[in-house]
Amino acid sequence: MKYVLALDQGTTSSRAIVFDERGRARAAAQKEFRQIFPRPGWVEHDPEEIFRSQLACARSALKKARLAPSRLAAIGITNQRETVVVWDRRTGKPAHRAIVWQDRRTAERCEELKKAGLAETIRAKTGLVIDPYFSATKLEWLLSLRASSISPIRRMPHAPSSTTSTAARGTRSF
Repeated sequence: MKYVLALDQGTTSSRAIVFDERGRARAAAQKEFRQIFPRPGWVEHDPEEIFRSQLACARSALKKARLAPSRLAAIGITNQRETVVVWDRRTGKPAHRAIVWQDRRTAERCEELKKAGLAETIRAKTGLVIDPYFSATKLEWLLSLRASSISPIRRMPHAPSSTTSTAARGTRSF
């Protein structure tokens, strides 16, 4: 019998569930992770903590189900969608904490875009309204950072001096 491992990356916790061929849940594991609020309206997560918690859940669910990973036919993944992480392609490390879908730091930028008359253009191209919930202005914010403007509280210890220049060289992934 083959199994499916479902990985659910939520806003406050990681979860893994093992399903059998009939769709019955055989085992599950869940682990909460830190919510980081560096300023009012800002919500961040440590991407490495998310990875560690998801990996621990997957291992725990497989152990509870008494299954080796080779017994899996597939792995399904669901995530937070509009939470944004920028990665260094060379190291595989995050350049900054994840900016969570709830974060409102780009609200002012969204208003600027609306005042510039870009709401209809953006809606026509993306199907989305201009709102800090969506990832575009979060990515713009991350890519505009300079080392001098990143506080040690938010900056990952291995973050480079310029996110914009490294993105232009193709060493950033998101």
